[in-house]
Amino acid sequence: MTTMHLAELNIGRLLAPTDDPRVAEFMGALDRVNGLGKRMPGFVWMMEGSGAPGTGNTETKIGGDPQFVSNLSVWESVETLESFVWNTVHRVFYERGREWFEVMGKTHFVMWWVPEGYRPTLDEALARLAHKDEHGDSDHAFGWSWLKEAKLFRQHQCNPLAAE
Repeated sequence: MTTMHLAELNIGRLLAPTDDPRVAEFMGALDRVNGLGKRMPGFVWMMEGSGAPGTGNTETKIGGDPQFVSNLSVWESVETLESFVWNTVHRVFYERGREWFEVMGKTHFVMWWVPEGYRPTLDEALARLAHKDEHGDSDHAFGWSWLKEAKLFRQHQCNPLAAE
């Protein structure tokens, strides 16, 4: 039986360019938050940028827009991803997201299952996001509410647009 891991894509559009003082606190925390994620139990893989300090993966532009940033990662399980999202400093930055990101009018977060060892591409992840946006939650692409195992998500009563 193939072991499956959980892939996730989260995209957002910064309120300002990455070198603007309005997003400086967010940009300054990227290395710390991403570094913590990589050290978490259950972390498998993360799409990386250039590795330049304080840039995270912000060089990967969506649709050529330098203010669109993405996070694409793979985790061993729902529980390990939830632990990182809700039980670390990541939660603080998640909850403050409106300070640095535009409110998006449609879904900007998606998850799906991948075989152990598989590394999704950004194009694949964006296609999953589009599928979820068009068809809603399914086995192909889903949000937190689709997962019975997602307990911390339910405890934190996410804003539906933020969590989907």
